[in-house]
Amino acid sequence: MESHSHQSLNYSAREDFSEYVAHLQLHMTLQARNLVPPLIQASDSREQLLQQTQATIEKIISRQAS
Repeated sequence: MESHSHQSLNYSAREDFSEYVAHLQLHMTLQARNLVPPLIQASDSREQLLQQTQATIEKIISRQAS
């Protein structure tokens, strides 16, 4: 059986880790946005596919975060 202080320490560590992961995910998302062209009118099917894929991935990620 864990002591109360040990349980509090575990909770605090998990909370800190969750916060770290959230910041890391945000940082990675912002970095990824710099790696793809901005959403402009696609001039060919490859650009259109890239834009659709980027939008789909961002939707999936935003739904997982909530």
